Amino acid sequence: MISRRDFVKSASLAAAAPLSLGQTPAPQRAPAVMRTVRPVVISDYSGWEFKNGGAENAVQRAFRLITDGQDVLDALIAGVNIPELDPLETGIGYGALPNANGVVELDASCMHGPKKRAGAVACLEGVRTPSLVAKAVMEYTDHHLLVGGGAQQFARNMGFTVEDDLNTDTSRRLWREWKRRVDPEHWLDPNGNERKPKPKHEKDPGEEAAWQARAMAAGRSMVRDGLIPEGSFWGTINCDGLGPNGDLCGVTTTSGLAWKIPGRTGDSPILGAGLYVDNEVGAAGSTGRGEANLYNLSSFLIVESMRRGMSPKDAGMEALKRIKANTIESRLLNSKGNPNFNIRFFALNKQGDYAGVAMYRAGETKFAVCTENGAQVLELEPLLAGTPED
Repeated sequence: MISRRDFVKSASLAAAAPLSLGQTPAPQRAPAVMRTVRPVVISDYSGWEFKNGGAENAVQRAFRLITDGQDVLDALIAGVNIPELDPLETGIGYGALPNANGVVELDASCMHGPKKRAGAVACLEGVRTPSLVAKAVMEYTDHHLLVGGGAQQFARNMGFTVEDDLNTDTSRRLWREWKRRVDPEHWLDPNGNERKPKPKHEKDPGEEAAWQARAMAAGRSMVRDGLIPEGSFWGTINCDGLGPNGDLCGVTTTSGLAWKIPGRTGDSPILGAGLYVDNEVGAAGSTGRGEANLYNLSSFLIVESMRRGMSPKDAGMEALKRIKANTIESRLLNSKGNPNFNIRFFALNKQGDYAGVAMYRAGETKFAVCTENGAQVLELEPLLAGTPED
């Protein structure tokens, strides 16, 4: 009788023996392919500039947390919480430039590539970190976007602190200055400086449209006079990241256009405009004129262009060209017939390649990157020479 030990031994030898000539090997299940890539975090310049009194900026914190093994989206949101909470950053979160009524309204969106989930809030008042509320929308609801009072009530129900006013002394002072520039007959300059007259129009486009034109002109004049950075006028930080296993995520958070009509929502909380992520392809986000981005769904266009084989830079340029071609209203064109506004895109693909592009090299001209070599700022690649004011 053959023993159990002899049976096991003979079976092992048979398994190890080479196949006879003409024998077909049994089909084998292919091993799982584990892709390891270089982690990368990219953002606009706010991700480099602001530290809220700490040692790290947004891209540094996000990269550190990703390499420590945290979920990529959790890491990115922890990164953008830095400028959201920094009162020196007047385009995002606490202390951001308010709407025309002096109320700070915040927008944010986030996308989780591997989970194929997303969340966003718009016109949210009273919560300093709208990116975290957007993440809660993603995690706890079946919805992608909550707005206004509903978004605020949701935040309160989720345990977020809701404050009466997110203005700082600085943002409130700048709002009053803007009011004086828009309506100098009623809002006087306490310093006695003479104000420029209201912009004149060849034709009266209507009272509301005329007011909007004055409001925009007043805001741009404050940028030219150095009272607010161009980046704060348009607001926004976009931050995208790639983890070591190839996971892609992104977040965009903003106070929107300074002095906007109350209720105005730009591109930042809209999937495909201010942010888009496809875990098999890449991620993209933007800062700048939100209306131009909304019309062209530029972040979606960039990711789809990368899907077709374009590099992040070429995909970003494709979106800028689309915006330029679709900008035809005279009020949006400069003397050269080009857009009289700037817009910037930040793109990252599945392989870890990245780029930052802009309509013009003007205002904020750099973007932030963090890799294993540390954090650095790089120049944005412009589509057009000159400036929006040319």
